[in-house]
Amino acid sequence: MKIHELTEEKMEIFESSDDDMDYIEHVERAVEVDTTVKQHNATEATNELGDQDGICKVLHWIIEPWPTPPKYEDSCPANDEEGPTMTTRQPKDPNLDSNSDLLTRTSWVDAKTAYREIKKGRAFGNTCALRLRGTLQKHLFNLGCCIQKHCGKVLFVGLLLLSLCCVGLKTATIETDVNKLWVEAGGRLEKELAYTKEKLGEGSGYTSQLIVQTPKLGTNVLSAESFRLHLKAVEAATKVTVDMYDIKWKFKDLCMPMTFPRFDNHLLDSILDNVLPCVIITPLDCFWEGSKLLGPDNPIAIPGMNRITWANLNPKQLVQELKDLEIPFPSDTIEEMLQRAGITSAYQEKPCLNPTDEDCPQTAPNYHDKQIPNVGSEVTGGCSGFASKYMHWEEDLIIGGAQKNKNGYIFRAGALQSIVRLMGEKNMYEHYLDDYKVNNIEWSQEAARKVLEKWQREYTSVVNKVLNETMQDNVYSFSSISLTDILEQFSEVSIVRVALGYCLMLVYAAISLLRWNDAIYSQSGIGIAGVLLVALSVAAGLGLCSVFQIGFNASTTQIIPFLALGLGVDDMFLIALTFAENSRKDDIPYMDQTGECLKRTGVSVLITSLSNACAFFMAAIIPIPALRAFALQAAILILFNLGSILLIYPAIISLDLMRRQEKRVDVFCCFEGSSANRVIELQSRPQSPPPEYREASPPPSYRDIHRHNTMTTLGPDGVHPVTVLVGENNDGARFHSAVSPSSLPPSATSSRQCLTPDEDQSCKDRCVQTQQECCKLSLTWFAKKVYGPLLQKASVKILVIILFSVLLAFGVWGTTKVKDGLELTDIVPRETTEYKFLETQSKYFGFFHIYAVTKDFDYPNNQQLLHKYHNAFLRVENIIKKEDGSLPDSWLILMRNWLLDLQRAFDRDYQLGCITRDRWYDNATEDGIFAYKLLIQTGDSDSPINRDLALTSRLVDSDGIINIDAFYIYLTAWTSNDAIAYDASMSDLTPVPREWLHLAEEVEFLIPRSQPLTYAQFPFYLNNMADTDEITSTIKQIRTICDTYVAKGLPTYPSGIPFTFWEQYLNLRFYLMLSLICVLGAVFMVITFILMNPWAAFMVVMVLAMTVVELFGFM
Repeated sequence: MKIHELTEEKMEIFESSDDDMDYIEHVERAVEVDTTVKQHNATEATNELGDQDGICKVLHWIIEPWPTPPKYEDSCPANDEEGPTMTTRQPKDPNLDSNSDLLTRTSWVDAKTAYREIKKGRAFGNTCALRLRGTLQKHLFNLGCCIQKHCGKVLFVGLLLLSLCCVGLKTATIETDVNKLWVEAGGRLEKELAYTKEKLGEGSGYTSQLIVQTPKLGTNVLSAESFRLHLKAVEAATKVTVDMYDIKWKFKDLCMPMTFPRFDNHLLDSILDNVLPCVIITPLDCFWEGSKLLGPDNPIAIPGMNRITWANLNPKQLVQELKDLEIPFPSDTIEEMLQRAGITSAYQEKPCLNPTDEDCPQTAPNYHDKQIPNVGSEVTGGCSGFASKYMHWEEDLIIGGAQKNKNGYIFRAGALQSIVRLMGEKNMYEHYLDDYKVNNIEWSQEAARKVLEKWQREYTSVVNKVLNETMQDNVYSFSSISLTDILEQFSEVSIVRVALGYCLMLVYAAISLLRWNDAIYSQSGIGIAGVLLVALSVAAGLGLCSVFQIGFNASTTQIIPFLALGLGVDDMFLIALTFAENSRKDDIPYMDQTGECLKRTGVSVLITSLSNACAFFMAAIIPIPALRAFALQAAILILFNLGSILLIYPAIISLDLMRRQEKRVDVFCCFEGSSANRVIELQSRPQSPPPEYREASPPPSYRDIHRHNTMTTLGPDGVHPVTVLVGENNDGARFHSAVSPSSLPPSATSSRQCLTPDEDQSCKDRCVQTQQECCKLSLTWFAKKVYGPLLQKASVKILVIILFSVLLAFGVWGTTKVKDGLELTDIVPRETTEYKFLETQSKYFGFFHIYAVTKDFDYPNNQQLLHKYHNAFLRVENIIKKEDGSLPDSWLILMRNWLLDLQRAFDRDYQLGCITRDRWYDNATEDGIFAYKLLIQTGDSDSPINRDLALTSRLVDSDGIINIDAFYIYLTAWTSNDAIAYDASMSDLTPVPREWLHLAEEVEFLIPRSQPLTYAQFPFYLNNMADTDEITSTIKQIRTICDTYVAKGLPTYPSGIPFTFWEQYLNLRFYLMLSLICVLGAVFMVITFILMNPWAAFMVVMVLAMTVVELFGFM
């Protein structure tokens, strides 16, 4: 057999291989033929050219391999991104493209072929992975072909379903309640807050509005001028009024007033209603000017006396004057109550900041000498309100950044702080429930909330005007509604920002997929359509999240749209670029284009999308609701994008394929495109070569593309080459030119080239050539020619390992230094007064109000345990204590002290004979009579009174234990008759104790018994809580105390803003580590299942883990 005949047989074998499934069998035959050709040519070459030339010819023919079918020719990268699954032992054919997909990315193109090669023993690899990948590719190919066949229907149904899901956005609600966003779902804090809400009701208690002042020049705010400015700011706050429901609401209508018992005396009750002030914690209480904040706005007119305001009121003197006027009222009771509360001369004996003020009282220490007081010495030790016993403000609460001299007096301070208290919405609703003020409106708790919110916003605006009017100091205000407004503002969807982000992506997609020199094969249209499809998928996914009741929050509105866009267009670009590569390949039939595109990219899209979705689902392990909602929403959106990219986007590219087929312009598909050159594929025919001639390996036939066989010869002039077309018969048989190979000149060659109508290059051709030359300097060129070879050098590998190890070591070290915490300043714009307030307040005060709550419990029999529990908080350094180092008195201590005072009064009256076993006389004191009524209470509903107990029992025993049997009767008496102390205790006893007012002239001994307590609290103030570490440390201390006493049988828990905001950080790192382990585990399982390669999955997971450590450490 001659050499050229064997070669013809080799070509015919491949040309007959129309079915890819028979490819392996044809290859076997081709290899046998090829071996014979090589041996024959080697022998001839050795005989004709000598030993040296013969050896070269032998080596040349030995390394020539058998060809690869054209279906797998492509220009894809040499390494499959999923990792190698097959390695072939066959050498390459120099006439084939070195980047042929079948040679370089066999499993990516057709895993089934790779699987068969391994089974034949001509390659080695992971057969399990190839078998699974082949199955996936088969289904993806069939899916793509089906979508291409019914692209219009698929697109219509897909867009319809996405649009229906978007309807769910109507039910979307943005959550701004901090408790619902930040409190651990299902944790103890959530249960504690639920218990508090159940017992007290939503909106109970009070809210604090804060005013902070700092100096603009210097570092000292302790001057009379600064205090007068502070007075101006706080006074402006107390003058704020708002109109709502056709009612004017003043500060006095909304504030927390001092409680005073009712006496069923119209004149006395009306005076008390007007004169009882709001509770304001301020350093101004050290001076007479503090009285200007208390009002009343309309001075009280009393017959025979001057008009009364707190600026000229001396409560002790007023009671005496009323007694002198012989106005009937329980003077003894009021005097005793005022004395017990420490209400004496109020502000009349305090120094005046401005002694020249005409209203400065003559009893002021500096009235006569007109000297400016030493502000620092006056505020040392704190300030007291009009009720000095229950309204003493420690210096840490009102003075920030204080510095003391060696004598213990403050000589420098960085800030002043005042706190204005308002009623909670529930308290306000109940306060005005039966009041004439709201008779004409539909009064509800919601209405009360709206009034409070409007007033707080107006308050912030008014106080901030003081800042704008002064150049002396900085004055910042903050209300409880400010935080809610910040969260609401931060949670609002910025339509402009989202639209701008998506428009930029549209522009990027259009430009990056644009081919300005080829309007037909340009892909801007599918790029724009892909971005719009991702946008619709994001909206549909969020709509489904709304239907599933996954609440929206700031992370949803600020992060999710852009995150989902980035993850979605990633797969879109992958499919679009693969489609662009395949669309110009003649070996892929037109109806298989979409299927082949999905076959090659679908597995990669599945791996990335499923890995990301599983990672976000695993991140939902973190129990913080805001983060959990974010993770779930991100996972759902990734799945929506996956469905859209694999089902709807192929329909879009199928329509674009139809546009190309019809030669329509990209984007403007109504216009037809044109091509400057008509490209004709040419193919050489085999000839009998001279000894030095080597025949090229012919490419296989194409089923759908017409081939032209050509031969290049010299023209008639013997100088210019000409190309001769060699045609085919009607039956497909190849016919040859009349020119015989022997007649060709020695310079004749075989070629494969393109014919154009004109031999001269057009302007467009030159532009295309220039663009191709410029495009060589691309990232692809850099990676292939520079970066890739560089990384293969041993020295570079060692350097990379060393640098990575150093980075990893720094990352591990950095993880130990990372601090927890999300400061409120992180979500507030820097140029706002809210940001400046939060920064200043955190720097100088770090003030928080907390409670130690006790639940349903046998209070009467466990009083000693309650006292020990209260005293245990002495160990918490950040709790503000009294000057003597003790804690503020609890409600139980205040009740006990009140009973001890009554007991002492009874003992005196009994020793004087004013009270006996059976009766009392007119000279008995009111407190003695009151004590007698309490002593004879048995606590037994069947026999409530026993007069013998007046002489045998004690209200409080020698151990400080209140009479256990009559405990709840005494509780009724204390809360009703010592209302100032009860109000100052802020205990919120629940159920609310019953009311019973003592009147000495009444001989009714029965006192109603209050219900057993199920809720009570001890209030504390925390200071110097500037950073998260300090706050969490204090939380741990308090939690340890609570847990200790829970173990002793006292059901208790702490409550307050620090626990709501910061307790999550106690276990955050544990949950973060747990979620990361689960995320990495999920990625490992996905990669292992799809690639069937645990080692590759392990390496990916290890790289991810080390990357996370480095990122976390460098934060």
